[in-house]
Amino acid sequence: MTTMLDRRLLLRSGALALLGTAGLAACSDDSPTAEKPASPAPSPRRGGTLRAAFVGGGAAETLNFLMGPTPLDYIRARSMHGALGILDPNEPDGVRYELLEGIDAAADLTSYTLRVRPGATFTDGSPVTARDVLYSLKAPTKLGSLPYLKPPAANFDLAGARVEGDRTLVLPTRSPIADGRLILCQSTLVLKDGTTEFTATMPTSGPFRLTGFEPGRGSSFARNDDWVGLTLGGGPYLDGLELRTVADATARVNALTGKQVEFAAGLGPVAARTLADSDAFEVVTAELPYATMQSFALNLSFPPFADVRVRQAFKFAIDRQRIVDTVYFGRAFVGNDLAGLGFADYADDIEQRPHDPARARSLLREAGAENLAVTLTTAPEMSGMTETATLYAEQLREAGVNVTLDERAAGQLFSDYPAYVRLPFAASYNPPVPPLSNYVITRAGGAPSAFGFNRPDVDALVRTARSATGEAARRDAAKQAQRILWDEGNSVVPVFVPAINGQAANVHGVAEDLFTDFSQAYLA
Repeated sequence: MTTMLDRRLLLRSGALALLGTAGLAACSDDSPTAEKPASPAPSPRRGGTLRAAFVGGGAAETLNFLMGPTPLDYIRARSMHGALGILDPNEPDGVRYELLEGIDAAADLTSYTLRVRPGATFTDGSPVTARDVLYSLKAPTKLGSLPYLKPPAANFDLAGARVEGDRTLVLPTRSPIADGRLILCQSTLVLKDGTTEFTATMPTSGPFRLTGFEPGRGSSFARNDDWVGLTLGGGPYLDGLELRTVADATARVNALTGKQVEFAAGLGPVAARTLADSDAFEVVTAELPYATMQSFALNLSFPPFADVRVRQAFKFAIDRQRIVDTVYFGRAFVGNDLAGLGFADYADDIEQRPHDPARARSLLREAGAENLAVTLTTAPEMSGMTETATLYAEQLREAGVNVTLDERAAGQLFSDYPAYVRLPFAASYNPPVPPLSNYVITRAGGAPSAFGFNRPDVDALVRTARSATGEAARRDAAKQAQRILWDEGNSVVPVFVPAINGQAANVHGVAEDLFTDFSQAYLA
């Protein structure tokens, strides 16, 4: 493997001294700076190695993406393993297919038929088959995984699945669902049938072949010339890819400006404003719906949060626009305590909750929680996450809540997930997923990640919305479910943050969908 970055060198580097006090003073006004217009991209060409820096999980990093809690874990896996498809609202099915050539839904929504793309192979030369796809759908429950990877097993009768030849898989649904394609393609990567260990030499089916991996340092890849995606978008064009673990945001930007990497993920707003003025770099901001939801969970096992008035007070106490303006310098979207902003089923006709500290105080007084004391746990898992929590704590104090901030190190917030979901008050984030899918993944049936929220009535409305064959019925049930979540739910969602990445001017084709995708990236 290529030698990885020396973090101490990056932190010492003066390449971006503007990130210190002087830089903050220079960028003190809250209005976003207009970015220079992007130049037309040159035609793609093959060659070169792209080096990219991300927040990682440190020494705990693993090739087992089923248990990897950080975005880098999935980005690494996405580079190695082929996907069934990628969520894309611009496509007719809402999905851009990859290892599959399509998914057909039965008219009564009781089954889905998956068709494997001809020519899809693993790096050992064996074909990707319907049996491999079925095993990959079963793997999260068979091998263990984080909750967000388990929806296929929760929604499809995988034990009753039928393999027809090498390329066709028929999946019965547990109950009729209209969003089966989204469930299947939002996070499923394909493993070879029988895989039980995740190693550097395992057969894979993605755009790149892993050539080296060192936990907490980085991973290196070579182009997979046999990737089936070559027949789709033309890539991968890169000869090589290096994903480097650099937890500190300043260090990532210093690595970019010091030409030690060509791509730095998760820029802070100040760095983004400054890099945008340089001809040597470009700042690329993802568009809706590809924005990460930042949220705060109120644990209903913590007695004060069992009172809906306390939950509502915590929602009225937060000044969402101030967070957008002061933490993100305008490069974010105001949230309204609901998931899935920008997707079709998002209830955008529900009124925006205002910042009303007086009402928050009144609700706390009614609930007998005027002197409430609580600890808010957070970590810099993504740019602005800790700053958002810090500002929220200040706003809660203004409403009369005694908040203690517990800031963990990067990569540590979710490292012990059972302990995380027992916290009384915790920061979190979710990748861009449609609202109904998000509910199924994180909240349905009182899932651990719901922090004690368990509402069979909302579960039923979501089931109705997902099984409706008519758009009006689907929309009505979806809105009813989201209205209850808005009124009584235990999630405070102040902001949606698009990925803000910096890259050298000669980098093109990096995509932001659910996660960063280098399959079509190239160096000009």
